Amino acid sequence: MAQAGAPAGPAVELPAPYELAAPGAWSMIEFISDLHLSPALPKTFDAWAAYLQDTLADAVFILGDLFEVWVGDDARFRPFEARCVDVLAGAASRLHIGLMVGNRDFLMGTALQRDCGAIGLPDPTVLSAWGQRLLLTHGDALCIDDIDYQQFRREVRSSRWQQEFLARSLPERLAIAVQVRSQSQTRHRFDGAAAADIDAATAVRWMHSMGTAQMVHGHTHRPGSDMLAPGYKRHVLSDWNLDDAARPRAEVMRLTRHGLDRVGLGTKRVSP
Repeated sequence: MAQAGAPAGPAVELPAPYELAAPGAWSMIEFISDLHLSPALPKTFDAWAAYLQDTLADAVFILGDLFEVWVGDDARFRPFEARCVDVLAGAASRLHIGLMVGNRDFLMGTALQRDCGAIGLPDPTVLSAWGQRLLLTHGDALCIDDIDYQQFRREVRSSRWQQEFLARSLPERLAIAVQVRSQSQTRHRFDGAAAADIDAATAVRWMHSMGTAQMVHGHTHRPGSDMLAPGYKRHVLSDWNLDDAARPRAEVMRLTRHGLDRVGLGTKRVSP
């Protein structure tokens, strides 16, 4: 982990957070991220669908990388993607679904949200619930020591790049996605360095400016909770992969008026 006392990476502009207040009638909110859904992970898809059907939460916030790749909302009509939309829409008929984009699915847009009945969660979002304030982010924007990735991120998040990319045909965009996944150097730029963690000093600066003492993020695939600095704690969400026989994993972070709990699917509750 990048420690708060370590030399910081290049300074980044403080983002303007989106403020979200949980309704007083809610009693449970759950957070997941980094499922990387694709036809190649059928057990992961099944576990995700079952979770959304069975959860007792009032809201589930998905903090990025729900999909392995998302090349535009017109992909939602393809067979696998349509199944995912159906699962989200079914869940949204009885609870609140929030979607935040990640580094793999940053082209998720309003058409997908509309068909799913989901709300978009800007990155970052500050959630207020039961007297607690949590900073929610995918996390990749805080991996500032990976300079090549941050430059690439700024490029592909620009409106000009996205307009030009989305102007291509869907088959062409899908072919580009396949090419990116097959070329390790390009994929490294797309994902960031595998060893990169968030910069603690920058994360604390975000939290201080937004009046939060706790942060929840994904992206790094290093589930756990630790102090970034005195009074500032971060909780890293697990990635999901039930198709990995050697190391199957799927975790949920659960928020109630009593605080945060880390819940492994099919396991007992473990406090962070």
